[in-house]
Amino acid sequence: MAITLLLSVTLTNAQSKNNVTESVKINGNCGMCKKTIETAANNKTANLTWDVDSKIATVTYDSKKTTVDEILKRVANVGYDNEKFTAPTTAYNKLPGCCQYDREPATETDK
Repeated sequence: MAITLLLSVTLTNAQSKNNVTESVKINGNCGMCKKTIETAANNKTANLTWDVDSKIATVTYDSKKTTVDEILKRVANVGYDNEKFTAPTTAYNKLPGCCQYDREPATETDK
C-alpha cells in the first residue's frame, strides 16, 4: 500500500514539472459554448477553462505530450475561432444560434 501511494505521488510530481499554463482568447457567447469548448480541449494531457465574460481561456497542458496549438486546433474544429486558428465555416455553421458569435473578417483556414 505504501509503495503504491509513493509511486502515485512520484508520478504526479513528474507530470507537474512538464505542465505549462497559458491564457488565450477564444470567441464564443454562452454557457453552451463553454461546455463545447472545454469538452473539445480537455483530455489526459490538457485542461482548459474558458470564461464566458472575458472570452479568455486558461490552458494547462503537459508540454511533453501536447502543444497549445494542438489544443486550439481541436477548439477551432468544433466551431470556435481563437487567437491562433479560425474555425472551418462548416463547423461554425453547425453551432446553435446562441453560439454563433460575430466573426471577424479573416481568411479561413479549414484544417
